Amino acid sequence: MFIRQQAFTGENKHFLKGGLHCHTTRSDGKLSPEATIVLHAAHGYDFLALTDHRFYNLKNFAPESGVMIVPGMEMDASINNVNGMCFHAVALGPEADKNGYKQDERLASGRVQDQSEFQPIVDEMRARNNLVFYCHPDWSRTPARSFEKLEGCFAMEIWNSGCAIECDMDTDNGLIWDEMLVRGKHINCVAVDDGHEIEHHCNGWVMVNAEKNVDSVLKALSEGRYYSSCGPEIYDFYVEDGIAHVETSPCKRILFKYGLRPTYVKRDPDGGLITSAGTKVEGYSYVRVWAEDENGRRAWSNPIWLS
Repeated sequence: MFIRQQAFTGENKHFLKGGLHCHTTRSDGKLSPEATIVLHAAHGYDFLALTDHRFYNLKNFAPESGVMIVPGMEMDASINNVNGMCFHAVALGPEADKNGYKQDERLASGRVQDQSEFQPIVDEMRARNNLVFYCHPDWSRTPARSFEKLEGCFAMEIWNSGCAIECDMDTDNGLIWDEMLVRGKHINCVAVDDGHEIEHHCNGWVMVNAEKNVDSVLKALSEGRYYSSCGPEIYDFYVEDGIAHVETSPCKRILFKYGLRPTYVKRDPDGGLITSAGTKVEGYSYVRVWAEDENGRRAWSNPIWLS
């Protein structure tokens, strides 16, 4: 049996660096849309979604930067009960001719009791031809049980720079993610900035195996053809004859996660850096990896489903 994680398939792999969740002065961000885009261009981003709160954007405010804009916004609803504090989700959509939202369309916030009442909000975003992912479960105080029955989210945030910097939260939501994966929930992860303050930006991103156009990026995201990172690079990840293999940029350690057993950790016994690792995964339903460089920055793969 040979299975390669979707991000690393195809004869002409072409990875684009992208930001999927950030804010500007259109809502509560500190930088203007133009300045936000230019900042990301300086950090090597190929595309960016300006996801201001309940305020849809399709416009590129700095086209000369070379950064492609993916349309989007962030939606929310308060809970404030035993299910958590709030639900937040980001919508990412196609260009105007295929998008159910209009430029500068404003939407209202709301209050719900649980995930079943938030489901119509997700359904509405998808009905308008947008992809949806779930935001900062740690900061929102929503454990897996509070949102695992939501249908239609292609991913959840594994890392959120704003929450990490401000609150030491959403630094690695792997335990929540694994709880969902081990129960058979097919959901991927994304690393994002949720940038409000200037220092939040350009710390977490996705590397997407796609061409540089909005439709290609959205299709790749929906199919899991990407990985998430705060620094390290993942070059390949596959399972062959019951053994998972990964190749990365130089890292201090590489971890294999499969939900029902303790993590397998690979290090150089002499304390140096490694660029590959492997382990047996027979008997598991999935396997995923994360890699950590010498500065403590991480990268996360999406899972390979084994059964």
